[in-house]
Parts: sequence; structure tokens; C-alpha cells
Amino acid sequence: MRYRRLGHSGLFVSELCLGTMTFGGADDMWGQVGKLRQEEADALLKTALDAGINFIDTANIYANGRSEEILGQSLKSLGVRREDVVIATKVLGPMGDGPNARGASRGHILDQAKASLSRLQLDHIDLYQIHGFDPATPITETLEALDTLVRQGHVRYLGLSNWAAWQVVKAVGIAEARRLAPIVSLQAYYTLAGRDLERELAPMLLAEEIGLMVWSPLAGGFLSGKFDREGKTAEGRRVNFDFPPVDKERAYDAIDVMRGIAADKGCTVAQVALAWLLHQKVVTSVILGAKRVEQLADNIGAAEVTLSGEELEALDAVTRLPAEYPGWMIERQSEYRGELMQDTSR
Repeated sequence: MRYRRLGHSGLFVSELCLGTMTFGGADDMWGQVGKLRQEEADALLKTALDAGINFIDTANIYANGRSEEILGQSLKSLGVRREDVVIATKVLGPMGDGPNARGASRGHILDQAKASLSRLQLDHIDLYQIHGFDPATPITETLEALDTLVRQGHVRYLGLSNWAAWQVVKAVGIAEARRLAPIVSLQAYYTLAGRDLERELAPMLLAEEIGLMVWSPLAGGFLSGKFDREGKTAEGRRVNFDFPPVDKERAYDAIDVMRGIAADKGCTVAQVALAWLLHQKVVTSVILGAKRVEQLADNIGAAEVTLSGEELEALDAVTRLPAEYPGWMIERQSEYRGELMQDTSR
């Protein structure tokens, strides 16, 4: 297992992260993702830790808090030393019926941080993330609340999730201007079946030195190799929970190429999809969600898959985004100065 620095912080996390959305679901939306109980979650966590994974991601809203509770108990039951793991959780979604029991307001953030710590049975959260953009709360209020948690010692590092590039940069600017705790990571969707992040978010993340945590790296199982354009399907959450949305024809083209690569390397299609992400400069850690130990072990195997330049080019050719303004104009006009930049770098 390799470890990478999380953004511009001094924190190192494993390039694969254990996601816990499959923990604790019932007969609701969360149950469609996973219904793992304590013993099953313990086995998954042990498998991840044994493989060298030190990064674990959850959220207060997963199974309405039950995911955090199960994770906290797993850490305790397995006797995991606190300093050996990096625990990330999130806040935003509704945790009650009232209008203030949701969002990124100061009150909701402070209340939910305390509740998450209690469910996780921890004295601090390593990475606390705002789960999405709250149009009703000023960004300044959100950042000042997060800064309060850092200063109190309840939180070590701050991250965002599912924010647009302009929103992230605005938050970074406010934090710098007001000398608040900085944003070190963004959790976002990115796969061979959905490369939209490359238009604005990826260049911004690289320029601002913000780490990228990838959620749903197999597009909800679509890139697992269980689906094809002939109508082949298999059991899995994608059958009943068709999310995230993907361009299926582009995804099928990618799967066709991945099958050939997997056959040549003696690995699985899912491992190729995950390995492609690990080859992308902007990616810090890829979040793995699983229901079975065997599934998690297979995904962890992606860390050992190396893709050649030709294989990366083949995958890029069938999945690259069509040119879109202002990208094509920026590229064209950059030629005026690009040659000089190359000359000065020699």
C-alpha cells in the first residue's frame, strides 16, 4: 500500500480508503446500498487494515448515524490504535425533522460534530468534510464554524465534498483572508464513465494543492465488469439503485477496452478501472465501498496493477470528454506562450 500527502497538509493517507456507506442500512435507501451489521463490518475493516489501509470515510447521514456507530465499535472491538488510522466523516444532510437539523450552518455543524464524535467513540475527527454546498448558509459562516472545531481540538483537518470549482476557490480565498483553518481535500465523483471533473475541478485542485478523494470509483458498480451492452447484468446495488448517472454507451466502450487489458494482465475489470484512477495525478485516495470481504480484497488488488502508457492512452481515447468552451480556447491561446515556457524549463 502506498501513502500520499493529503493536499498541502502534512497528513499522509493510504491511496485506497475504506468507505462505510454499506454499514447499517435498513429497509430504506441506505439499505439498497448495504445492510452490513457489526460482525460483517468488523471483517471488512480488518481486511482493509491488514492490507495497509489507514484511511476510513463515513458520514453522519449514512444509515442515519448507524454507519458511524458501527465503525466506532469496530475500531474498539479490533483494538485499533487511534494514531494508526485517519477517520473522516461528513456533515450536511438532514439529521432531524426541523429546518435547522440540516445544512452547513454554524449550529448544525457544531451539534453534528459532537454527535459524530459520540457515535464514533472518538475524541477527535481527523478529516471533517462538508458533504455538499448549502445555498442557504454563507460560506464564511461555515468556515468559521469549522475553524472553531479545529481550534477546540475536535477536528484536525477540513474538507469539502461535491462542491463546484468556483465554490471551492471562494472558500479557499475566504479562509486565507480571515486566517481560518484551510481546506485540504475535496471528495468528488470521478470514473472512466464520468470524467466531468477534469473540466474545472481537476485543474483547480492541482493549482491549489487540494487532495482529491474519489467516491463511487466503479460508478455504482457499473464498471465492475458485471454489465455489458448485450444486456448482461448481475446482482448488485446498481440494478435497484441506478446512481450515479453515467453515459452508458461511453461506459460500455470503456468496459470493452478494460476487458482486454484485464485479460492480458490476469486481473479483473474492476481492478483496471480502479488502477486507472490511481494513475491520475489529481487523485489522492480512492474510496472503496464493499459488502463482502472477497469484493473488498479484489478491489484492494488494484493497487498492484500498473497500466502502461499504451493502455492508458487506449482508455483515454474511448472516454475523453469532448472539447468544450472555454477549454478549447484556453488551449489554443496558451500556444502563444507554451513554447517559451518549454524553452525556459530546459
